[in-house]
Amino acid sequence: MSLEQLCWLATAAYGIHIAEEYLLGWRDWVHSISGVNVRSGFFFAMNALALVVGMACAAMAGRLPVVALAFPALMLINATFFHVGAFLWTRGRFSPGLITAISLFYPMGIWCFKSAYDMGVLTAARVAGAFVLGAILMAAPMLMFKAIKS
Repeated sequence: MSLEQLCWLATAAYGIHIAEEYLLGWRDWVHSISGVNVRSGFFFAMNALALVVGMACAAMAGRLPVVALAFPALMLINATFFHVGAFLWTRGRFSPGLITAISLFYPMGIWCFKSAYDMGVLTAARVAGAFVLGAILMAAPMLMFKAIKS
């Protein structure tokens, strides 16, 4: 399977993750652990933007592997710090999105990077660049939320 196809699958996995977060009350969970009130419009807008970013990354996979890999990097960052990390930080309190973070984000993210390696397009610089871009993409909604609240 090509990196482009895998990135499209990663984007679909992200859509399933969004559904899990919505259906299991991620917004209420965030409020209960932090006091932060994430309005539904912001939740949907940021997640729609994430899907658009995923589609754009998939579309660029053949020409810019570092950009394509930014989305799987975002997924791995999200899973590690915002779901597994939150689960550990709250001493085992379930984080809506944890199921798909573990069952979809880790396998899909690793598969994308392995595919890039198998294709001969994965370099240390591209891994670093993908994770820097992924971290920026992960931080963007938080910075926008903070700007709206200011």
